[in-house]
Amino acid sequence: MPRPIQALVHTDALAHNLARARAAAPDARVWAVVKANAYGHGIERAFAGLRGADGFALLDLQEAEIVRALDWRGPILLLEGVFEPRDLELCSRLGLWHVVHCSEQIDWLAAHKTQTPHRVFLKMNSGMNRLGFTPAAFRSAWARLNALPQVEEVTLMTHFADADGERGVAAQMARFDAATSDLPGERSLSNSAATLRHGLKSDWVRAGILVYGSAPDHPEHDIGHWQLQPAMTLRSKLIATQQLQPGDTVGYGSRFVAGQAMRIGIAACGYADGYPRHCGTGTPVLVNGHRTGTVGRVSMDMLAVDLSALPDAGIGSEVTLWGCGPGGSVLAIDEVAQAAGTIGYELMCAVAPRVPISALPAA
Repeated sequence: MPRPIQALVHTDALAHNLARARAAAPDARVWAVVKANAYGHGIERAFAGLRGADGFALLDLQEAEIVRALDWRGPILLLEGVFEPRDLELCSRLGLWHVVHCSEQIDWLAAHKTQTPHRVFLKMNSGMNRLGFTPAAFRSAWARLNALPQVEEVTLMTHFADADGERGVAAQMARFDAATSDLPGERSLSNSAATLRHGLKSDWVRAGILVYGSAPDHPEHDIGHWQLQPAMTLRSKLIATQQLQPGDTVGYGSRFVAGQAMRIGIAACGYADGYPRHCGTGTPVLVNGHRTGTVGRVSMDMLAVDLSALPDAGIGSEVTLWGCGPGGSVLAIDEVAQAAGTIGYELMCAVAPRVPISALPAA
């Protein structure tokens, strides 16, 4: 039989989380952000749960072709725009909307020959300092785009650096509003954190991590607070058990030393599957739906879990590394990510190719 590890994508949860984005921004249209192969869930697998979105936002042309091949005829937005002039030809052919964040992209548009004008999103660098025109240069960029016959409509957008934290969005919004107050066009402002935490008026919101069931401001809030559901489960089984005596060690480096007699289980999951190696002893895990923790270092193909309080657990018992466990149990991916010193985004995207992934159809 195949190795017991597998990942499941919950399409019902994706649809539920998308509905939560709509409830948080009832007057806005919603982009389902499916960059990075739908945050590791797989665009083809996630599509059924996200097809109720108003559009799909992503990064590259190959992803856009996948969405179009799924018979999506609505808007698709390239979040980083085009990377070279010839990309505009595919934008014309597939009807893609695209971000403009630098003067070179305007130059390419001005030289592009197309029968159908493009819908573009002009990005302001209001403080993130990655992509976009500064507030001082934004109006000039808008005027150039607005004058081009290759451009049908210009939407104004920015991206928040601190929507999930104490600094919030006020300073960036002030810069954005000051530079755009009398400019026409729709606005696209809020990412997941801003959508859930701040009641900004926006024509388009960009629902990314929230639709995959991760709290964008964890640990201040968890998925229960935001009424989100895990969209991915990583699960495996116990393949062995060991009885430890006081002083026995577990794993490479002998980092864990048993202080008393205890029983551990060995799960078929390791860092080669995408589980973080730097998760230390006590990282939460579910065994048969009951909460326990890891023991010792994570190996390439295996990790150990504490069975001291789980006498009925043994070889074949289900191990939930994150997501949905038996009997309605849930282990949020954010908890595992916190133990690894990272965020849920990274864990989702890091599931290894050797892990079989399948989608659970809507009930």
